[in-house]
Amino acid sequence: MSQLSTAVRRNLSLITLVALIAVISLGNVAPAKALASWPIVRKGDQGPNVKTIQYLLIHRGYSLTADGIFGSATESAVKSFQSSQGLTADGIVGPNTWSKLVVTVDYGYQGNHVRALQVQLVKHGYNLTVDGIYGNITYNAVLDFKNKHYLGGGGTVGATTWQELTGSGNGSSGGYALPIPKSTLPRSEYDDPHHDYPAIDLPTNTGTPAYAMKSGTVSYVGGGCGYGILISADDGASYKYCHLNSRSVASGARVSTGQLIGYTGNTGNSTGPHLHLEVNYNGLRCPQNMLLAIYDGTSVPHPSTLPTSGCTY
Repeated sequence: MSQLSTAVRRNLSLITLVALIAVISLGNVAPAKALASWPIVRKGDQGPNVKTIQYLLIHRGYSLTADGIFGSATESAVKSFQSSQGLTADGIVGPNTWSKLVVTVDYGYQGNHVRALQVQLVKHGYNLTVDGIYGNITYNAVLDFKNKHYLGGGGTVGATTWQELTGSGNGSSGGYALPIPKSTLPRSEYDDPHHDYPAIDLPTNTGTPAYAMKSGTVSYVGGGCGYGILISADDGASYKYCHLNSRSVASGARVSTGQLIGYTGNTGNSTGPHLHLEVNYNGLRCPQNMLLAIYDGTSVPHPSTLPTSGCTY
C-alpha cells in the first residue's frame, strides 16, 4: 500500500506541475481581438491615412505630393494603380486596394514606404520624425504597437500590421476624424449626453492622443478648460478640446484632419481624466450625431445641421 501511495503522490505532483504550467501559459495568451478593418478612403478625405496612401503610391513610382489631402491627383494615381493590379478602377481605397498597395517594411529600410509607416505610427501617438529611415526609434515604436495589439513577427511590418495600423487609430470619414483613437472607446460612448449644455465628455486615460476633427487654425484656450485647444476649422465651425494633459501644436498653427494636436488629461475644472469636446457653429451644437457618423464611416452631417438642444440630461 505504501508503494501505491507513493506512486499516486508522484502522479498527483506531476499533474499539479503540468496544470501550473498550463495556467502560466494561458496567462500569456493574447485575449481574443478582431483585427481592425481596412479603412475606406476616397476623394475628399484628409489625414494620416491619405498621406500613407500617397507615400505608398510615390514609393511605387507615382508623382504625387504627400499632403494628406485626397484630391484629383491622388484619385487619378489610385485609379492607375488599381488598373495595373487588375482591380476595379474606382479611385476608392478599400480592402482590395490596400492589400495590393502595402509593402513589407523592416529594420534598415529607407524610402517613402518607411515614411508611410512612420505617418501611421505618429497617428497612434508615437513621437518620431517622418524621415523615411527605419532606425531604432521606428523599430521600438513598431514593437510597442505590435505588443499592444497582440501582433507577432518582431519589427517586420507586413499586411496584418498595416491593416491594424491603418484601420485603428483615429477613424475618419468624409474629411472628418474622431478626436481620439477609435479603439479607445466603444461606439456607445459617442451618443452620451452632456450634463448641462451641448457638448460631450469622452472618458479617457491621461495621455490618450487627441486629433484634429477637421483641418483649420489652432488657438490656445485655458481657464476652466485647463490646457485647451480651439480649432477654427475650414468648414466654418470651431472645435474646442478641454482638459488636455499637453498640447502638441503651437497657437496659430495650421493643422490637417486627423493630425495629432495633444494628449488628454485632467487639467482645469475636471473631476477625472477625459476629453471635453464642443462644436460651435453660430452657437453650441450637439456633436453626438457627427461623432457617430465618423465612427461608422457614413456620411458626416455638416456642423450647421447639428441640433442645438436635446443632448443634455
